[in-house]
Amino acid sequence: MSKSNTIYSDLKNDFNPLTWISKYRRNSIYYLTIMVLFYHLIGFIMMVIGSVVVDLVVNNYNEPTIPLTVTSVIFAGPFEETIFFGIPFYLTGNNLVTFAGGIIWASLHILNTSTVQVSSLAYLTWLFVTPSIFASLRTWISGKGWFAIIAHSLWNLIFFAAGCTNGEFPCRIVNEKDFLIDIAYVSTSIVFILLTYFLYLRYENKMVSKSIK
Repeated sequence: MSKSNTIYSDLKNDFNPLTWISKYRRNSIYYLTIMVLFYHLIGFIMMVIGSVVVDLVVNNYNEPTIPLTVTSVIFAGPFEETIFFGIPFYLTGNNLVTFAGGIIWASLHILNTSTVQVSSLAYLTWLFVTPSIFASLRTWISGKGWFAIIAHSLWNLIFFAAGCTNGEFPCRIVNEKDFLIDIAYVSTSIVFILLTYFLYLRYENKMVSKSIK
């Protein structure tokens, strides 16, 4: 069997929803990139379908947004990936516990609004990010958590750049009105990264000890 056919076979297996809470069959950067794009494509389809449904159900609906800056969207990657995926996984070593963290993460996106009302919740954002639960989960349990962090931050940055250049929100590097928010975002992200790395080392030591026994 040729190399391309082997990759095709592995991708076909990993595209199967029955495998979506298990490790990827490969963890090369090329392979992980394909899988991330696969889940984002599903999220985009869900968002498009959801927009039609929401428009029919909610009168004069406009997808809400919260204030964003370059700093916040970049550091959202390490902050969210570590607290909802990396830390739960390295604390427990359990895929389902990590999956539960992902569900919480995706669900919080529906609250990306200044007013918590049924008619003003961020339904489309929630629909778009939901498939990404599996992308992040599978990347972490496949031993490539750093890739999940970078991919998350890059994706956020791309959407931020698209939105601010289209005039949807200001193109700001930091929050001038409340600079402490960005400082808190950066500092807590660094703390969570360090904590995740410590838990990773502990997890790896446990795996080595088990293999010796």
